[in-house]
Amino acid sequence: MRNIPSLSRQNWERRLVNLALILVVIFAMVPIATTVIISFKQQQDITRKPPVIFPCDTPTRSFDLSACRWSVEGYDRVIDPEPSSSWPFGFSLEGNMLRTYLPNTLLYATTASLLVVLFAGLSGYAFSRYRFRGHGALMAAILAITGVPLLTNLLGLYQMGVTLRKASIPFYDDRYFIILVYMGFFLPLSVWIAKGFFDAIPRELEEAALIDGCSPLGVLWRVTMPLATPGLLAIFLLTFVSVWNEFIAGYLLIAKNEHKPAMFGLYEFLGQNIINLQVIAAACILIAVPMIILFLFTRRSFFKAMVEGAVKG
Repeated sequence: MRNIPSLSRQNWERRLVNLALILVVIFAMVPIATTVIISFKQQQDITRKPPVIFPCDTPTRSFDLSACRWSVEGYDRVIDPEPSSSWPFGFSLEGNMLRTYLPNTLLYATTASLLVVLFAGLSGYAFSRYRFRGHGALMAAILAITGVPLLTNLLGLYQMGVTLRKASIPFYDDRYFIILVYMGFFLPLSVWIAKGFFDAIPRELEEAALIDGCSPLGVLWRVTMPLATPGLLAIFLLTFVSVWNEFIAGYLLIAKNEHKPAMFGLYEFLGQNIINLQVIAAACILIAVPMIILFLFTRRSFFKAMVEGAVKG
């Protein structure tokens, strides 16, 4: 009988925690749900007074499901479909968001993330497994660099970009420059993350592989790297999402509009459609959808890496 109050207290604590989590999720989902609803509204339903959440009212009823006035006008203006006999579905998507800005962002995010994973993996392994002169000072310097925001370096980076464009370097492109900028900015923290995962891998596994006749590089690629894959995947996702959502560097350091990222495209839509909120909302949804799909497929590996890194670190 003495355990009954304890069990009751645990149940109440569990219920309070669940209630708090539900409230946090609802609070986080409200702006997302609002953006989705606005993207399917007509202009007159967005600007009407008093405002309505769902455009399903009638002169006699406040809500009638059969009278809902949903519209894809916002998406139609963003993707701009045009009839075309050369495309499989009989139309082509001429909107700059899908033709230019999203492919550019995909290129920048994928390339920068892969480079960060490569260099962070090699650097983290070196810092984890070898001790050399200046090891601690170099790690401290890398950690200090992570505290410098990108915004404070933009003036110098902008001047570098202008100088490189004027130098007429063969094969130079602002896209290469922005990828290097992203890689340099996200690499230091990624080195620390990678080092933490390599520290958690027992050295005995590598020593056993060496005894079995595996070369040092073979041990790295066949034994150590597969065990560190969750951490490297976490580095890739963190870098990818950060580059995908970045705006100011892509806006200032890239001269040509056809090379600008998706966030610049959203900024352009904002300037052209300041009163057409359904168009801006549709553009926001199209930018967010790839991130949602990415995390739906990688969420288990990502959260596993975050938990393991927190426990082992």
